[in-house]
Amino acid sequence: MSERPSPAPADVPTPMIAQYLEIKSANADCLLFYRMGDFYEMFFADAETASRALGITLTKRGKHLGHDIPMCGVPVHAADDYLQRLIALGHRVAVCEQIEDPAEAKKRGPKSVVRRDVVRLVTPGTLTEDNLLDARSSNFLTALFRAPPRDGKESGFALASLDISTGELLTGSASLIDLPGELARLKPGEVLLGDDLAGDAQLRGQIEDAGASLTPVPRAHFDSVRGERALKSRLGVAALDAFGDFTRAELAALGGLLTYVEITQVGKAPFLRAPRKQSAGDLLLIDAATRANLELTRSNQGARAGSLLAAIDRTVSAAGARELASRLASPITDIAAIRARLDAVAYLADEPRLRETLRVELKAVPDLARALARLAFGRGGPRDLGAVRDAILAARGLAAQLFRTGQALGLPRELMGIVERLAAAPGEIHTALSAALADELPVNKRDGGFIREGFNPDLDEHRKLRDSSRQVIAGLQSAYAEATGIKSLKVRHNNVLGYFVEVTALHASTLTNPPHAESFIHRQTLANVMRFATRELAELEARITTAADRALAIELDIFAALSADILAEDRALAEASAALAVLDHYAGLAGLAVEQNYARPKIDDSLVFAVDGGRHPTVEQTLRRGQGAAFVGNDCRLGEENGTRILVVTGPNMGGKSTFLRQNALIVVLAQMGSFVPARDAHIGIVDRLFSRVGAADDLARGRSTFMVEMVETASILNQATERSFVVLDEIGRGTATFDGLSIAWAALEYLHEVTSARVLFATHYHELTALADRLPAAANARVEVKEWRDSIVFLYRVIKGAADRSYGIHVAKLAGLPEPVLARATEVLSALEKADGRPKPSELADDLPLFRAAKRGDAVPTMESRLEQAVKELAPDAMTPKEALEALYRLKDLLHSGDGA
Repeated sequence: MSERPSPAPADVPTPMIAQYLEIKSANADCLLFYRMGDFYEMFFADAETASRALGITLTKRGKHLGHDIPMCGVPVHAADDYLQRLIALGHRVAVCEQIEDPAEAKKRGPKSVVRRDVVRLVTPGTLTEDNLLDARSSNFLTALFRAPPRDGKESGFALASLDISTGELLTGSASLIDLPGELARLKPGEVLLGDDLAGDAQLRGQIEDAGASLTPVPRAHFDSVRGERALKSRLGVAALDAFGDFTRAELAALGGLLTYVEITQVGKAPFLRAPRKQSAGDLLLIDAATRANLELTRSNQGARAGSLLAAIDRTVSAAGARELASRLASPITDIAAIRARLDAVAYLADEPRLRETLRVELKAVPDLARALARLAFGRGGPRDLGAVRDAILAARGLAAQLFRTGQALGLPRELMGIVERLAAAPGEIHTALSAALADELPVNKRDGGFIREGFNPDLDEHRKLRDSSRQVIAGLQSAYAEATGIKSLKVRHNNVLGYFVEVTALHASTLTNPPHAESFIHRQTLANVMRFATRELAELEARITTAADRALAIELDIFAALSADILAEDRALAEASAALAVLDHYAGLAGLAVEQNYARPKIDDSLVFAVDGGRHPTVEQTLRRGQGAAFVGNDCRLGEENGTRILVVTGPNMGGKSTFLRQNALIVVLAQMGSFVPARDAHIGIVDRLFSRVGAADDLARGRSTFMVEMVETASILNQATERSFVVLDEIGRGTATFDGLSIAWAALEYLHEVTSARVLFATHYHELTALADRLPAAANARVEVKEWRDSIVFLYRVIKGAADRSYGIHVAKLAGLPEPVLARATEVLSALEKADGRPKPSELADDLPLFRAAKRGDAVPTMESRLEQAVKELAPDAMTPKEALEALYRLKDLLHSGDGA
């Protein structure tokens, strides 16, 4: 039923507008979607904001305080699309629904309005609908609580994170320094912060850098007692000891998180999986800059394509993809756990038939976790019931398949655990759902028709009465046509008139005059037809409506009962859902290892990093797809018996230094997440922190130059790295004056050697740093090999022992297409600098060497080769004796090295 504001004095709002203003005042920080019939309407400032954001027409409806009321609206059936766009733009939306039948409102009086109330607040971190979410990514809502200082020292932050769409719940802590990395790991859609901290500019900046929406909430919500009580209630336990030793700060963060969920979901309790406590020492710590540099889950362009995640993802289900992304973002340091994961991957890699059978079955498994979450919030539909039914069947079938294989071959402990969780999926729920649900299920439960015929006799009876109306209508139409003699008479239906008789204007007089005038009551006249009502049609409509309403009510009751049965088994279903995701991710990693010829890494507690034939997973696949070329693998050995912990890598730009550095860092990540690695062989002593400073950009918003960003990142590495850390540094100091940069790079390298004792790959163009390999016992040199060919170079992409003596910068500039005059001038300047050992004054250089005053675009520029060519042209080889030819060759060589030939 759509309402219209009725006329009222200019300073008195209509009842509908008064209701709107009251609801809006309680949700002032949200756009209010106000339900009116088949539309969600927005008024006043909300309408102006939404019309701009969504590109929809802004209209007017009625007046308030003497001014026109701006209005815009979106259809209910398309509301999710508009919600998605508003949320992406950072808006919060309060969804206000009609909570009573319009007919009931009429009974209270002509000026009564339909009762409405907000049923849900939609925010970036509280989305549950599939079309509002990325099926292959988690969407965390994270609460941050600053722990009180201890002994006068800052205690850092407690974090509680919930993916409301799957029930995944995580807790942990982070220092102020580590917080950006932790936010980058979780990548929350929304972060909750006490209003006492909301004004902290540094904290706000870190949250914005993580790409999250910041929502200030009352500080009082962060109550540890409330958090503990709420978590116990949701988990149905008397104590939390079985789930980890939660600190009071973590419980306070949980209090803020669960209170916010309760408010936004208007009292509806979320579906929660058993919480996982993640301590800092349990994870390989990777800061935000390193995650961005290594392109773990997003490329530098911000897309999934081109990232490590895209390169290794062979999962076939949405839940499996989320599990893979989670493990890639959170590599672990527990050696036994890593080995257990590798055992599972190795087993499936060695069993191709089993692996492919599992993948085929997993591909058809619905997203059980998200179906459970929607059912818990009362937003589920018949297809969510179907998803639970099909997922249980698949889980039990996969468990049986693995169990049979395990009896014959034996299963690793990790896979046996998966079998146990899959087998525990409640079969009685599957039986009940299979008996109740129809083969074809509608999207919305209000559409009805999702309960199987024969399941409920009362439902069948009402459906029969509802559906037999077609035959009754056809019979009445025939009787009316025969009685009136109007063969074209039709019985039709619409939502305004209900059932009516329709005749052409030519035959209208037959029904408006005796003897039919008393039986046919005029209702509507259109251009070419006239419509009438009859007593029989009115009675029939009442019976049909009653039967249809009763049939739908029965179906909704059955839906509610089935949902309650499912949620009563939510713990077992959550375990089965998690097991399905983990199994898919293992099968995908096994398939990847076979497809890309990855090797199982040896993981232990040593300080060794030894990789034979290591490759960059993303670059290798890009080369193969684009050019069909093979990637050149390279060895990297640190921390072995030779004592080398630092490798100083030199060589030309474009030679592969950065790729070599990154690939070894990525091998660490892959190994500690439990994956095989792109190498012939790998031995990795566990790494506690991974640092990568490869490339930098300025940060204009915070007033930082490129060099300042580089120095901040370098400082973070030097201050936090330990002997168990793995550090990748590329061209430190290049953003400032040469000697300043060289000095900083030199000192940083010495500090890494003497103080941190970390395993380090250090790429540089400062060839002076190669001298450190002779002075520092744990440092060694390596270079990227190139081959000079005529006046160019060929990149061989091999990393070999020794230091490079040249950077070949001008050769690379030539490959890039710099103009010939620039290349020639650069060659002259380089020659002068080399002769002066890099120390001529700029004024001397300007005096000694001509500038571009005579070199214009298109002019021929004298080069070293052309002058040598002139000397060569003067030679007469056919007239020379061998001795004369040899003497001429020596003269040409002297000309080349004397500088006169230039």
